[in-house]
Amino acid sequence: MRDALPELEARGVSAVGISPDTPKQQKKFDEKYDLGFPLLCDTEHDIAEAYGVWGEKKMYGKTYMGIIRSSFLVDEKGMVAAVWYDISPKDTVPKLMSALSESPA
Repeated sequence: MRDALPELEARGVSAVGISPDTPKQQKKFDEKYDLGFPLLCDTEHDIAEAYGVWGEKKMYGKTYMGIIRSSFLVDEKGMVAAVWYDISPKDTVPKLMSALSESPA
């Protein structure tokens, strides 16, 4: 997302990240990657649960609860215009740009 910010901003699109990490963890992450967009904390998982992205995950044979990496395109009226659940970071921007190209001007 960081690298696509100039093109997104030219289209009037803002990026926001939301995670269950604490503000301190998010600050460290932002400083490391110089994101250039806001990160919001959802330590109680309220937003994640409302958007259906807090769920069961498996790694190395263990099951645990966590964030299902997802992206949402929200229009200017606050309506969800597109959703990508379980999306890889490398696919996020291409899928977003495709959806923006398809949406009516």
